[in-house]
Amino acid sequence: MKNILISAVLLLASGTTFAAPQCDGKSIVGPVETIKVHDLGINYKARIDTGANTTSINAYNIKIDGKTENDDSKQGMHDNLGHKITFTTENELGQEVTHTAKIIKVSKIRNAQGVERRYAVVMDLIWNGQSKAIPVNLRDRSKLEYKLLIGRNWLEGDYLVDVTKEDADD
Repeated sequence: MKNILISAVLLLASGTTFAAPQCDGKSIVGPVETIKVHDLGINYKARIDTGANTTSINAYNIKIDGKTENDDSKQGMHDNLGHKITFTTENELGQEVTHTAKIIKVSKIRNAQGVERRYAVVMDLIWNGQSKAIPVNLRDRSKLEYKLLIGRNWLEGDYLVDVTKEDADD
């Protein structure tokens, strides 16, 4: 016990910082983490969802640049690939940002309400100093507790989920 205590004191005195816990070279995340969306400059309390394929962010007032609301029919969504899209987002603290990005894909999402199509844009997500740019689909999550849902496309290859880990453990 004495040796462990001495080792801990020496480690702290050396100024070494602690990185996120790892397993097989992958960082360990909990079921809820604070994620910074670099493109927006704000943090979100995010739900990590291994059942979701794609990451989803709270987005409303969605407008395709150069088109009116009537031009944007669900059948013609694929026609908007490559166009700019402007949307407003808000995190759980009420911080609101309007952002414009290029539509990179239209996702077909199956959920409890049925099937819906959503636009996706690339966003750079940062957790514990680790940055990863991925497709993020746009959905009005204003009535949901978590305004950012992290899917497998962010987890894949880099992260494992420990359901007992707390966000404060980082």
